[in-house]
Amino acid sequence: MAVISGRFPRAVRRFSQASASVDRVGEQALFFAKALATMPRALRQYPKETVRLVAEISMGTGALAVIGGTVVIVGFLTLFTGGIIAVQGFSSLGNIGVEALTGFFAAFINVRIAAPTIAGIGLAATIGAGSTAQLGAMRVSEEIDALETMAIPSIPYLVSTRVLAGMIAIIPLYSLAVIASFVASRFATVFIYGQSAGVYDHYFTTFLIPTDILWSFVQAIVMAVAVMLIHTYYGFNATGGPVGVGVAVGNAVRASLVAVVTVTLLISLAVYGATGNFNLSG
Repeated sequence: MAVISGRFPRAVRRFSQASASVDRVGEQALFFAKALATMPRALRQYPKETVRLVAEISMGTGALAVIGGTVVIVGFLTLFTGGIIAVQGFSSLGNIGVEALTGFFAAFINVRIAAPTIAGIGLAATIGAGSTAQLGAMRVSEEIDALETMAIPSIPYLVSTRVLAGMIAIIPLYSLAVIASFVASRFATVFIYGQSAGVYDHYFTTFLIPTDILWSFVQAIVMAVAVMLIHTYYGFNATGGPVGVGVAVGNAVRASLVAVVTVTLLISLAVYGATGNFNLSG
């Protein structure tokens, strides 16, 4: 091996990096599997901690509860996204003389693409980053090691409870996100552009498919699980003191944003890839 590394140092270095990457993927997979497998135990043994985390995730703590809670962040993000969809839809459809279909545009884009993706980004930036910072601070200050010393299993108590809280909190949060996007789209189209409310409501209700809303909620739940698993992994395994915690937060946000877009793509392909569940005829 020494001879090979001496003659081909670059190849050996690349092989070592590839091997380390594979090991890291396997480590993450084992961590995710253990976190998901211990969720029933966490719900059974630590219900108070789970409820506390649900409240913290949804509304924030301290001063953040007023302006920085996840409810506020996700609500405003999807509110403005719905308004942008109305602006772009009305202008673009108006160029070909079918601006009356703005209601269809809002019902179609908000549910299938915009609201789930923006809500996932908001979750990564609020719930996920906060969880990574909390667990990272506990890791570098040896609080997680102290829990293990007291015979308290760290993954069920710290990780599984947070994943459970994210799954529970995402349902009302995403309901608010969808409603905010619908309200913003209707307000911009009817009150800013002056389209008849009856015309907008007709096309909106005609093309708003109930099963699409259900799949949208499934997509949001899967996103929440993916975001929480990724962020808890990076926080749980943070090293290097406060600087290492910051690096872990950055890496986790980057990975979770990729996961949000990937989940959107895969679920869209699975649900709408064959037929699209959509017919436009007149």
